[in-house]
Amino acid sequence: MAQSVGIKDVARAAGVSVGTVSNVINRPDTVADETRARVLSAIDRLGYVRSESARQLRAGRSRIMGLLVLDMGNPFFVDVARGAERAARAAGLGVMVCNSAQNAGEEAEYLSLFAEQRVRGVLLTPADATGRNIEAFRRHGIPFVLVDRVAEGTTECSVSVDDVAGGALAVRHLVDAGHRSIAYVSGPPALNQVRDRRTGALNALAEAGLGPDALRELPTERLDVAAGRDAGARLLGLADRPTAVFCANDLLALGVLQAMYAAGVTVPDDLAIVGYDDIEFAAAAAVPLTSVRQPAVTMGALAAELLLEETEQHEGERKRTHEHRRVVLQPELVVRRSSLAAR
Repeated sequence: MAQSVGIKDVARAAGVSVGTVSNVINRPDTVADETRARVLSAIDRLGYVRSESARQLRAGRSRIMGLLVLDMGNPFFVDVARGAERAARAAGLGVMVCNSAQNAGEEAEYLSLFAEQRVRGVLLTPADATGRNIEAFRRHGIPFVLVDRVAEGTTECSVSVDDVAGGALAVRHLVDAGHRSIAYVSGPPALNQVRDRRTGALNALAEAGLGPDALRELPTERLDVAAGRDAGARLLGLADRPTAVFCANDLLALGVLQAMYAAGVTVPDDLAIVGYDDIEFAAAAAVPLTSVRQPAVTMGALAAELLLEETEQHEGERKRTHEHRRVVLQPELVVRRSSLAAR
């Protein structure tokens, strides 16, 4: 196995001190031209690459931003990561993307890893409903911003979408289309987003003079296509089957759509479906999916910008005065064929 080349090797090859090599790397204008050229030649000849992690440990400053999301298998979070990366790269930083898989234990492990790596800051979509992981991470003094989650009971920044409004948009659309019995495929009940979308759905029913019994909730353990197929199977088994279904995200909705297709149930004539997130696959489904659009890329970029602003102040740069803020973006209903049957 090849040995890594260190700064001492470069100094020996160039016939200079370690301090001179360090100056060439970090403060080249302080080194004479001839000496600098000799050191750069040695660096090129030996293939030396400086240890960025060691430099960061000495400086107490990282060029890496952590991003921890619920499910990188969900295109929504891929878009969030894309927005965060765009803002980070503009500031000369990189993003370390990790996936908690909606598991509080894995979330805790990744937060510990971020602390060990002394990342500049963290963008976090929490999986732990108790808040214990956040409390433990806060002790490290590393700034963080909550993404796709309102910072309730905390002083940290957050960027989220008004999920109550989003749930209302979805169910109001179904009620306006004539539906009076609607299923809600909800995902894990512990997630705030799931609860808020249900609240919005109930608000829309109340506006129409319908009681909460008009919403039949079908919870799932996960927010993926397989869970949607399982919920679709349960929906098919109901004696008094609702005429429409609102799903807490598009992956669940695509799973329900698959289950209906396999059973010969026509969408939207026999069952209308509305999803949430408006991922790219929603428009490309066999029956294009009506969905509540979240501005995911914008969400990631705004969260990263807030984190950068905070870390500048945290580390004494003070280019801008930072105040913790809760940014709440508005959702938009995108209507497609999955919910357009005449009733």
